[in-house]
Amino acid sequence: MSLNGSGGGAGRAIFAFTVLVAGLAGSISAQAQAPVAPASSVAPLPASIIQGVAVRGNQRIEAGTVTSYLPLQSGMPADAELLDLSLKTLFNTGLFSDVALEMQENGVLLIDVKENPIVNRVIFEGNRRVKDDKITEEIQLAARTIYTRSKVQADAQRIVELYRAKGRFAASVTPKVTPLEQNRIDVIFEVDEGPKTGVAKVNFVGNKIYTDNELRGEILTKESRWWRIFTSNDNYDPDRLEFERELLRKHYGRNGYADFSVVSAVAELTPDRKDFFITFTVDEGPQYTIGEVRVKTTLAKLDEDVLERFIPIKTGATFDSEKLENAIESITFATGSTGYAFVDVNPRLSRHAETNTIDLTFEVNEGPRVYVERINIKGNTRTLDKVIRREVRIAEGDPFNRVLVDRSKARVRSLGFFKEVEIEEKPGSAPDRTELDITVQEQATGSFSVGVGVSSTENFIVDLSVEERNLMGRGQLLRFRMQASSRTRLVDIQFTQPYFLGRNLAAGVSAFNQRTNFRESGFIRNRIGFGLNTGFQISEYGRGGLNYQFTNDDVRIDSLSQQNILGSVDPLSILAPGATPISVTPVVVNGQTNQVVVAVLCDFIVQSLSPTCQSRGQFVTSLIGASVSFDTRNDPFKPTRGWRAILSARFAGLGGDVNYYQTEFSGAYYHPLIGKFVGVLKGRAGYIDGYGGDDVRLSDRFFEGASSFRGFEVAGVGPRFVTRFDARENRPDGQSIGAKAYAIGTAEILLPLPLPKEYGIRASLFADFGTVGLVDESTKFINGDSSFFVDVPLLDVDGAPILDDMGNAIITTLAPVQDDLALRVTAGVSVSWDSPFGPVRFDFAEVLRQEIYDQTEGFRFSAGTSF
Repeated sequence: MSLNGSGGGAGRAIFAFTVLVAGLAGSISAQAQAPVAPASSVAPLPASIIQGVAVRGNQRIEAGTVTSYLPLQSGMPADAELLDLSLKTLFNTGLFSDVALEMQENGVLLIDVKENPIVNRVIFEGNRRVKDDKITEEIQLAARTIYTRSKVQADAQRIVELYRAKGRFAASVTPKVTPLEQNRIDVIFEVDEGPKTGVAKVNFVGNKIYTDNELRGEILTKESRWWRIFTSNDNYDPDRLEFERELLRKHYGRNGYADFSVVSAVAELTPDRKDFFITFTVDEGPQYTIGEVRVKTTLAKLDEDVLERFIPIKTGATFDSEKLENAIESITFATGSTGYAFVDVNPRLSRHAETNTIDLTFEVNEGPRVYVERINIKGNTRTLDKVIRREVRIAEGDPFNRVLVDRSKARVRSLGFFKEVEIEEKPGSAPDRTELDITVQEQATGSFSVGVGVSSTENFIVDLSVEERNLMGRGQLLRFRMQASSRTRLVDIQFTQPYFLGRNLAAGVSAFNQRTNFRESGFIRNRIGFGLNTGFQISEYGRGGLNYQFTNDDVRIDSLSQQNILGSVDPLSILAPGATPISVTPVVVNGQTNQVVVAVLCDFIVQSLSPTCQSRGQFVTSLIGASVSFDTRNDPFKPTRGWRAILSARFAGLGGDVNYYQTEFSGAYYHPLIGKFVGVLKGRAGYIDGYGGDDVRLSDRFFEGASSFRGFEVAGVGPRFVTRFDARENRPDGQSIGAKAYAIGTAEILLPLPLPKEYGIRASLFADFGTVGLVDESTKFINGDSSFFVDVPLLDVDGAPILDDMGNAIITTLAPVQDDLALRVTAGVSVSWDSPFGPVRFDFAEVLRQEIYDQTEGFRFSAGTSF
């Protein structure tokens, strides 16, 4: 008896049965010549006994491995059903392309096999739109795996699906095999990508409230147009249709249509097979308003009236499904804060068709007690488990708490190491047990970049940096940076260990060398130093920090700028008694050679305008600082709600030549407005003062403007040393001398642009307001000499000179040192774009309130790239 099978696919075989056992052939033949007896009188032939098992045809696979798959052994009868099961079992292993079982005359069961080949390598040809590594991640076949026909067919289909997801429905894949020696093969997938399949038209049927164009703006799929070169959303993707249904439901749900449904979503291929027509059939239903809103609870510690205050839904408002979800989250958070870890919030909607209103009742009851049995970390191919686990706010064995789970997700995401962070709940080993799967998708954390850019402040920027934010997967930061621009040269190296000695204590060290040209104040500072810092957790949302910094500053006067300050004044004519001109430098200004006497300038300024020359020379600063910060924002990168606040204090005078104390505060509050609009309130304030007889040096003061106070130039707002009236600009001109105090606020509305997120374009409306001022009394010494006062015309609200009866401009005098803690206000639009060539930002601002000596600008931009 023999059984044969040919492996065209798993589980497929053709069987033939022949009696070959010695001594039986003759009797069967004889029986065939005799008259056939009735079936009931014929006794079945007894099965042969297997005397042994032999394997033939195997090359790589040991004979013992082959026989281990068999349900038959020596001494067992060669039953036809067992032989059939043995044949199928061997085929199902995927190791063989052909198998035959044959009973020999000596009772030995012979297993004749033909092994499947081993894949030597997998080759892709013709794939330009999808890279090799992307395809390799999706298919089964790989080098040193066993080849089967079913695997190669499945892999070819999977590659086709990859191309369909990219909108190429005409793509085809042809697998080929190249035999090699030692039963090895090369598998070749020949890919014909075909033309890109776009979306010709998106239609809607049944919509009466919103037009087709309005609904097209709510879904992800876009009609194919030539300008959509940076997006793939104009390709048809069948997996995206279900997501589009959900987007439409959310849109209608936000606007009161609680009964809305998508009846069908159909995609039809055009006759030329190049594009699709997509048709959504919708049922809008009526628009509802909110009736009665109540909270019911059986929990003793909870007050229903108090919980109602957490519900962002009011009677008479249009029904909003998003606010309903927010209300559930707010109630869950509020109950969790009072100690109820197991709460079930069930909103019940009572519709009243006659009035098109919905009554909302939030039933808050104690839910089933569930405990976290296990926390699984997945997807972290590089980052160590402990780096993620130490950010998780819930531990194995703790009661399940939705607030802590959401907080854990935000903290892991704030590391900046992952593209995506998801936390999924899975059933545990018992009904009161649950497992949490934290799935992350790693992203690049190391970079080597050379960047170039331009800005209104720096003119040009060249930047070289090497940075690793997740060193060896331990969460450590190592950065080396070199930057050069028209005003700054910087070399900086920094290392930070976020969990020093295994504790929640960050520790870092840095060293730097920076040369900055303060053109607005007429001096150049070369600073070299190092810093030590540490940070620690003080609450769930709060951190504290300590730092120490040691710097050596070399401040030099920009002679040309000082000559511009003096204008036509002869420096020798103002030489103080006993002053010696130790340095004379010829400088060409407007074609004329002027003798700039540095000693004279410093002598003059020391007695009248102290900041520049008091800051001249070398100074050692040794300071210690402390800070405390709180951050409750829901997203560290693109927040829509929550707040952040930072308070810091610095004290200089632990040795060195400089004595001062400084305090600064900054904060921001985010709150969702109507629709997708987000309101933002920001504020910054600071104060610095000297002690021990020291005034505050110019380089330690606050300079505001440009990006810190939009609408004003760099250091364009605040105290200023006025030297002349610029008739062309129609304003007094001079140099900024910095301030000891500032307070600046911003009110901003983040705008939801009707553009795909992948464009990376964001916009906001803003209003900046605040004040900058205060200088030491010694700085105002020159105001006591009227000979240095500047003649300026009186200007009206439009900036035009005010004329007298004779038609001449009315002239007034302005003290040289101007310092007014006056309110300044600006407003405008800010647009940023994460372009393929680097980040680009535009600020358009209008100054609504200013002082006559402030330096304003209506437009500022910056752009750069890395390569």
